Amino acid sequence: MKTISKFGLMIALGGTLFISACTGSYYVTAQPVEPVYERPVVPYAGAVWIDGEWTWSGGSYVYVRGHWDRPRNGRVWVRGNWERGQRGWRWHRGHWG
Repeated sequence: MKTISKFGLMIALGGTLFISACTGSYYVTAQPVEPVYERPVVPYAGAVWIDGEWTWSGGSYVYVRGHWDRPRNGRVWVRGNWERGQRGWRWHRGHWG
């Protein structure tokens, strides 16, 4: 039983490390320009607009268009933003805050 528990713990820890490795920070030398597009019509009353996001794919940042979402009780959507640092520009994802 003790061996099974240790084995399960090792698998869980390995999975956590793998997932955290996938969410690294990526830097670019120039901040990409956000594309301009028309926001779709509100699909229902009370919908919250979630701004478009940048995601790392294939060695560069790719823009993912915004969308409407249901509001979260007591929370507001905090828009993602670019941050300039010594290594270049890095995207901070939007989140419910």
